[in-house]
Amino acid sequence: MNALPSARPVGRRALFGAAGLGAGALLLAACGSDTSSRYGDSGGDGENGFVSGDGVTTEIDPEDRTDPVDFSGTTYEGKSFASADELGSILVLNIWYASCAPCRKEAPDLVEIADDYAAKGVEFVGINVRDEKGPAVAFQKKYKIPYSSLPDLDSKILYALRGQVSPNAVPSTLVLDTKGRVAARISGAADPSILRSMIDTVVAE
Repeated sequence: MNALPSARPVGRRALFGAAGLGAGALLLAACGSDTSSRYGDSGGDGENGFVSGDGVTTEIDPEDRTDPVDFSGTTYEGKSFASADELGSILVLNIWYASCAPCRKEAPDLVEIADDYAAKGVEFVGINVRDEKGPAVAFQKKYKIPYSSLPDLDSKILYALRGQVSPNAVPSTLVLDTKGRVAARISGAADPSILRSMIDTVVAE
């Protein structure tokens, strides 16, 4: 795995001013540990190598952010999407697949957050690492997902995000600033209060 950019790790305690864990320990923990005890199953597929994220959250100061990420694809609805077209807006990426237990857990929260922040110019897009159109669209309809997702069965998008997200940690969520740079990340099911705080920080910049 490529080295992640310099960042300050945050969690519930850090967000509320208490002392957080050291950056080195958090980055080691971010490399895709199995969280079956937390969610009742791993949310992953041993054959395909996907495991749940471990809940590590990180924010990156503007001066420490790396180059803009650049990826594109076609949504399950057949529309073209390119991250370069979203420059000037805050973009939240959620990496998921339909049979992932923590992905199902976080889906209602992501729907609410996406709806709440739309008026602030915050866009959401999903990146599905496993599903063909049928199960992906069924998931989107079941949870009334208001944003589109890009299939990434060949991992081209994950490759474009290398160094920014553990390739086998699902779900993961990234917040990109208006320049397309990763400003925050969550490995594991997104805690809604933490994700909102991360987005608020970038909106206020």
